[in-house]
Amino acid sequence: MRDNPLLGLTVILVPFSLLSIGGGPSIFAPLQREVVDVMHWVTAREFIDLFSIARVAPGPGAMLTTLIGWKVAGWTGAIVATLALFLPASILTLMVARVYDRYRGREWHTALEVGLAPLAVGLIFAGAISIIRLSGNGMLTWAAAVGAGLALTLRPKMHPFVVLFAGVVLFVGAEIAGFWPIAAP
Repeated sequence: MRDNPLLGLTVILVPFSLLSIGGGPSIFAPLQREVVDVMHWVTAREFIDLFSIARVAPGPGAMLTTLIGWKVAGWTGAIVATLALFLPASILTLMVARVYDRYRGREWHTALEVGLAPLAVGLIFAGAISIIRLSGNGMLTWAAAVGAGLALTLRPKMHPFVVLFAGVVLFVGAEIAGFWPIAAP
């Protein structure tokens, strides 16, 4: 797979596509492990940078894979990575949706939905922890993440920009006070 990055992207991303319960953020932790730790396609810092770009760009956050594909193999890699992540899940969703609604309201249907919800939350949580650990910015980053999570949990209708602005104030204030360097080490 190291000799053929397009094949490597496909082999890594197709299974993630089929297992991404909860959406794109549910695969961030295993994706980071594969592309940073196993394949060494990007460094931890590059992964965080690509993650940041994917989060602020329009479109789904899972476009991180497109950026990784581009980093690994240019435009062809970006196209292969995007198709490998989105196409299998889309086909599976289409096939399952045709049958799934037919059984809505049945006991097993409800149990399946209730059982998959914590799995999705856990996968998303693992992805968030992976991103925070990669950032390498210590306790201030962890405190901001926990604070943002608590704020949005306790006040779910709060606009995300309020949390974003609070984070900006926190980190700029920490930089001014000399507690936290904005520049990466």
